[in-house]
Amino acid sequence: MTDPRRRLPAVEALLAEPDVAALLAAHPRSLVLRAVRETIDVARANGGTAPPEGWGRAVLAKVRRLAAPSFGPVINAAGVVLHTNLGRAPLARPAIEAMARIAGAYSNLEYDLARGARGSRHGLCRGLLTELTGAEDALVVNNAASALLLALSGLARDGDAVVSRGELVEIGGAFRIPDIMARSGAKLVEVGTTNRTHPKDYEGAIGPATRLLLKVHRSNFRVTGFTSEVPARDIAAMARGAGIASLFDLGSGLLLDLSAWGLAGEPSVGEALASGVDAVVFSGDKLLGGPQAGILLGTKPAIDACRTDPLARAVRSDKFTLAALEATLALYRDPEIARREIPVLRMLTEDVTQIRRRAEALHKGVGKGSDVIEGESEVGGGSFPGKTLKTWLVQLTSDHLTSEVLAARLRATDPPVIVRIADDHVVLDPRTIFPDQIEQVARAVRAALDA
Repeated sequence: MTDPRRRLPAVEALLAEPDVAALLAAHPRSLVLRAVRETIDVARANGGTAPPEGWGRAVLAKVRRLAAPSFGPVINAAGVVLHTNLGRAPLARPAIEAMARIAGAYSNLEYDLARGARGSRHGLCRGLLTELTGAEDALVVNNAASALLLALSGLARDGDAVVSRGELVEIGGAFRIPDIMARSGAKLVEVGTTNRTHPKDYEGAIGPATRLLLKVHRSNFRVTGFTSEVPARDIAAMARGAGIASLFDLGSGLLLDLSAWGLAGEPSVGEALASGVDAVVFSGDKLLGGPQAGILLGTKPAIDACRTDPLARAVRSDKFTLAALEATLALYRDPEIARREIPVLRMLTEDVTQIRRRAEALHKGVGKGSDVIEGESEVGGGSFPGKTLKTWLVQLTSDHLTSEVLAARLRATDPPVIVRIADDHVVLDPRTIFPDQIEQVARAVRAALDA
């Protein structure tokens, strides 16, 4: 029997078909060629079966999918404020404007306007960071993992870095602290146990090869029960006594006290610096609410060691990150303005009655098949593990669609609406839906339920 795949059209033959040839007048040849090849590949994978809608329509649909941007905005209705898969922190308006202002022109990224000579990008956010935190010096790199890698290289390369076994965390995407330490050139020395580490464990590990004591905040999980850990201030004191460096990997980068809104237990940047460690590293796109960045703060000698390390060039920040971070940091000069203007802070501290109003507006917009129920939001992003925030949800019910199908239909809208499924119902959390998106989400839900 002849294999049906042998009867599939050749690429050039399909390009010559009138319906497909017409696409070449409206689209680049490379795009149409790719669409043709992928359409044939799909047919081949299906055992040689031609597209049921016909070759021309199948290629046209493929062209449209390929021409559409693969990276675009979505509506976060899942109720996870720092949703890593959805880009974590949405930026404040001043940060967006700062990026746009820099994008359309040349800039003084590495040009000293006063001297009329080459400058350094490392000075662009330094002043604001030291002003806001009281740190002696500051350095910005492209993300927090890079900041940790650079700090370990600058402070402990070719030496021992001592860390508690209970703090050897996985930071997401299967990246682990021990792996990062290994790439830095520092040798990992584990002390203590998973649940209990004491000062004597660190003291016993310090030797001639020791360069650094490392403290890692367990920001994405909690250990409870029979536990013990050594505070950062004690680690800093031990390091000073031994004439070696100390480093605190803080994680989320909390600059404001959020305990009034039920969010306590996450160490702030100020508290970390007050512990006396030589350097602190944290993220710019988590609780700080800015762009993806890694921030190092600390003493001048420690930050200088990082700034002059060869890795600093490889992990430096780009102009857009620096522009957005500077604009975000400037908002922190007035904590109330920061809480109002930075979306992450606004979502985390919003009065639940305001969220209920948006839930009721969304319920009214959807109509039949929706109800307003109590629920919980999450902080996300490895911040405040175990903590939830009271919220009001819009729960959807359909007599002909499963929750998975309904969620898939909402992901297929423009822009996609990302929801969560709880108790076999699709639920939408207005905490993470911007006010001007409520009507848009309601239309998308109506269309998905009616289709």
